[in-house]
Amino acid sequence: MWKSKKPAPQAADSKLTDLQTNQPTKVTPAFGREHPPKMNNDAMRPLDATANRAIGWLGPGLHVKGDITGSEDLLIDGSVEGLIQLDERKLTVGTTAKLTADINARDVVVYGYVKGNVRASGRIEIKKDGSVIGNLTTAQIMIEDGADFKGSIEIDRGSEREAVSSRAVSAAAGAGPKGI
Repeated sequence: MWKSKKPAPQAADSKLTDLQTNQPTKVTPAFGREHPPKMNNDAMRPLDATANRAIGWLGPGLHVKGDITGSEDLLIDGSVEGLIQLDERKLTVGTTAKLTADINARDVVVYGYVKGNVRASGRIEIKKDGSVIGNLTTAQIMIEDGADFKGSIEIDRGSEREAVSSRAVSAAAGAGPKGI
């Protein structure tokens, strides 16, 4: 009669979901970090659907001297000195990032500071508070009002065709029937 039943506490779901697509998102911890970066989804929306891709994260307290190569998308909020090689992946330079590096990637989005040459087979974006000092080579470029840029821009349409064809091949390879 006087007993009030309280609902049993449910375990929190450990999977992260993309707020826009409501799909599970994979976050690969960088250097033992277990928590993904907190970011404004409106300000840092993806160039393409990346919900099923692994994303590496280099946090704001980390400093790397040397080369970074990888086969997954990467978000950098720390500092890097060296070469960043992510041929068919996306590099996002966060607002707290300071890079003194040459960059080779499919897509590069800059919210922070980059000093070095940037080569992207797809697209380079320099956001409102972003800053790039160096030469850019890409198929597509977008520089927002308020962004800082000093250097030259070379539009290379040949690399865009290669990137589109390689994306089509990888999409076709992943779209086939899957065995049990």
